[in-house]
Amino acid sequence: MPKQLARRWLAGFGVVGALIAASAIPAFATPAAGDLDYYAKDVVVAPGGPAKGSNLFARTRTSTMEWGEYTVKVDRSKVAGFADVRNGNDSNACTESGAILTCKVVAEENDYYTYITMVNLVVRAKKSATPDQRGEITFTVTDRDGGSATHHSSVSIGEGVDLAGIEQGLQLTGALGGTLDVPLTVANRGEKTVHDVVLYFEGGYGFGPSKRYKNCEYSPTDAFRHAFACRFPNTIEPGGAARLDSSFGFTVPADDSAPNGHTGSARWHTPADWEEFQSFNPARLGQQGTEGELRLEPLGLQSRSRQTDINDQNGSTVMRLQVSGDQGAEVAALGTPATATGKVGATVPLKVGYVNNGPAAVNVDGAKDLRARTVLSLPSGVTAVRVPMTCSSYGDWVPGKLGAKEYHCAEHKRLAQGEKIEYEFELRLDEAGTRAAQVRLTFDAGVDINPTNDSATVTIVASADGGSENPGGDDGQGGGDTDGSLPITGAKAGVTAAIGGVLLAAGAAVFVAVRRRKTRFVA
Repeated sequence: MPKQLARRWLAGFGVVGALIAASAIPAFATPAAGDLDYYAKDVVVAPGGPAKGSNLFARTRTSTMEWGEYTVKVDRSKVAGFADVRNGNDSNACTESGAILTCKVVAEENDYYTYITMVNLVVRAKKSATPDQRGEITFTVTDRDGGSATHHSSVSIGEGVDLAGIEQGLQLTGALGGTLDVPLTVANRGEKTVHDVVLYFEGGYGFGPSKRYKNCEYSPTDAFRHAFACRFPNTIEPGGAARLDSSFGFTVPADDSAPNGHTGSARWHTPADWEEFQSFNPARLGQQGTEGELRLEPLGLQSRSRQTDINDQNGSTVMRLQVSGDQGAEVAALGTPATATGKVGATVPLKVGYVNNGPAAVNVDGAKDLRARTVLSLPSGVTAVRVPMTCSSYGDWVPGKLGAKEYHCAEHKRLAQGEKIEYEFELRLDEAGTRAAQVRLTFDAGVDINPTNDSATVTIVASADGGSENPGGDDGQGGGDTDGSLPITGAKAGVTAAIGGVLLAAGAAVFVAVRRRKTRFVA
């Protein structure tokens, strides 16, 4: 996604004026190492088991940044005695010196994202490793200015076991509001006794939990997908198995679209593997159930060493659910106020979005669900000076970008009947006259059962006698959903422009081209 920005100003005696004028333009800064958020997965490996990845990812805290160049030093000394840790990306410019791996991270041209992968590591247990050995990998990131930040991830040795889901594939059918009985069974196909297991389920909106158990944690009830994790204090001997009790099942939500299709997956983990999964990719869980305890039958005995599954290919059960019925959803575009008025130089608020008129919920993830996107097209003579981060500029797709003429807004937020979603903008009135902003809905999936109200118009009226009046209520500064500065507008903009213009008249012309840097996206 190419993104080129250029800045022109005059220098010489006019340099001060240029700086004042430029202060009204949002600047893009290269993030220092200390201003990034870092993520690296903790891993548990077993002798003879599969290798696992422990990559270092970095994320900017704002969209108004461009990536720079960094050096990453990976200190493997505390795990070298029991684990082999290697660079997993041959394209990275990395060198080794003893236990230290040094990698250069250089952003490429012409792209813009908020995540990059800094280092790819592959971790494997040594044959001589023993259960419960543990150590840390230390990542030190240094930027071009010498600033640095440190992050840690852990490597642990577990006892290798083999958990398998007996039902490798389930085909389910159900009606709106109907209940599905789903037997799930876990087997120990390894040579060592398994102690304690965790069941993690994640699936589409159609897989509503029939009960919420005390030994399970659940995703929020308003989520567009369902997820839960249940813990069981079972001991399963080699060759043994255990099944969820008969109270377990799913209930299809009454406001699902129909006909529809959903997929889900149930996976069995050892407690150590579950901790590893949660350390890097935490599920949105936390709501503990209250409706009794879900049991694995039969129950087992005790054990103690940390365990890790050495065959991660057979621990899941994939489910496919077909929902019968006839139910759709109707959404209507929103644009408020219907007429926005102000003087040239002022800012005006604008809300766009849509309301779900039902009866089915929208923005869930079934095969036939309605998933809507709001498109805002702005006329000439106005400039967007506040943009939500859930809205991206058309073409280069930069979230929260100011000054674009078309925005596409979307987010994964389930809307029940009667609920609405709105995106708040602020527009600066640059030229006098009457113009129209257009709001329209597009759909990534599904069909609106009443498409006649999928568009709306907002009339924008700017009077010619500019001044300090600002219907937006923020003295022309804009609220801003990003961490960057917004353009100066209103009366202050006029003063700034006047001072800058006088000083600029004394300068000589120079051109400064600011090039965007490419970052690599991590889904």
